[in-house]
Amino acid sequence: MTDAPPFHVLIPARRASTRLPDKPLLDLGGLPMVVRVAERARASGAASCTVATDDAEIAAVCARAGVPALLTRADHPSGSDRLAEAVERLGLPDQAIVVNVQGDEPLIDPELVRAVAALLHRRTDCAAATAAHPITEAAELFNPNVVKVVLDARGTALLFSRAPIPWWRDAPRHDAGQDLAARPSGAAPLRHIGLYAYRAAFLRRFPALEPAPLERCEALEQLRVLWHGQRIAVHVTDQPPGPGVDTPEDLERVRALLGA
Repeated sequence: MTDAPPFHVLIPARRASTRLPDKPLLDLGGLPMVVRVAERARASGAASCTVATDDAEIAAVCARAGVPALLTRADHPSGSDRLAEAVERLGLPDQAIVVNVQGDEPLIDPELVRAVAALLHRRTDCAAATAAHPITEAAELFNPNVVKVVLDARGTALLFSRAPIPWWRDAPRHDAGQDLAARPSGAAPLRHIGLYAYRAAFLRRFPALEPAPLERCEALEQLRVLWHGQRIAVHVTDQPPGPGVDTPEDLERVRALLGA
């Protein structure tokens, strides 16, 4: 297992999902999804694992399963704002590393959680860390629901986008039928994995940062970090993450993988 300093996992969880109502409470092999996520997060070796939710039933379900839960305000505009409240109420010191594990990722790899925390610990020049993996299917590159990231020489994010970046100018074709293996060496596109580590001090500052124009355009919250001159280190893994749950079809796919 990757060496990592002590770190804390926070799992934001809300019931308001237009595509999959009551998502955190849905059954996955006899356990609510949010509890499944917490179990995977705990396996990372985190010093603590807490669900941050605005819903009393989610908090009660977590309590019955022995998962610490914090009931937060209901008016937070983003998950990061909710985590900022949680960091404050838990009294975490400014230098504490906090990993944001999404509440709809019941197959998240515990080692990936640990690796992202370890990366942020090493990269003292960065306010946050995240993860990515190579895209091997051109259809994913051209899918706006798949977020791409490009890096600098130090493995720091230059840009996140729903667009197909980096754009291969001299590609034989510019659609989902192109051969990604034929790209110039080192120009493979990377898919962003929605897992973040922050220092508690930065999370406390985040709600006061003005949303970036790029963030409003792309609907990608991490662009706010870059817009305000902060750096995001990126851990690149060869292994794509297990599927998250956004739709009824995703739910059935994950249930099948769990044998549930």
